[in-house]
Amino acid sequence: MEQEKNEGRIGVVAYIALAVAILFFSGFLMKVEGMKWLSAFDFTTLTGAFGTMKDPAKNTFLGAGGVSAKAGFLFALSLAPTVMLALGALEVLTHYGAIRAAHKMLTPFLQPLLSIPGKTGLALITDLQSTDAGAALTKELYDEGEITKKELTIMGAWQYTGAGLINNYFAIGSALFSVLKAPIIVPLFLMFIMKFVGGMFVRFVLNTVYKEDFRNEQ
Repeated sequence: MEQEKNEGRIGVVAYIALAVAILFFSGFLMKVEGMKWLSAFDFTTLTGAFGTMKDPAKNTFLGAGGVSAKAGFLFALSLAPTVMLALGALEVLTHYGAIRAAHKMLTPFLQPLLSIPGKTGLALITDLQSTDAGAALTKELYDEGEITKKELTIMGAWQYTGAGLINNYFAIGSALFSVLKAPIIVPLFLMFIMKFVGGMFVRFVLNTVYKEDFRNEQ
């Protein structure tokens, strides 16, 4: 009983670990005006980026003429370090109580909106920068029995809507920044809101149309 009580206690270190996780995975440190050195503590910065292909006919994984499953396999293999970094960082932060702190702080917010526990917060935050890492963390939560199949489906809907939002918006969407009539932050904010709309819509469908499919789920 005493051991369970100690495990349920959340100290200052746990909240610090949660703050570090949020800053590391959220993209807040990616481009801080006047403090570029902070990007060294950002997940996307550490995972790197592909270079410019000056000659697409030659600059492929297999060189000129590379085709078929080999190219696809090598591209998939290149994603492994990103996922491994995310999982490794999360394991360290979890050791210091980040998941427990997230569960306590985010459950009052995520439960009413999406009917998912706060412990899923880090997986959702990670998805803002990396779809692969976010999916890996979500799968880990499900495999360990931390979330149900219904919660997994809702999380998948949230992540699928605007997947890799921050990373893709600034990397790909930047091509349209010059013609935007609104501040750059407005489309990003709207897409973030729509992620919740998508998750809430799927939750509604699961609670109505597919209600019987999850009746016996604990």
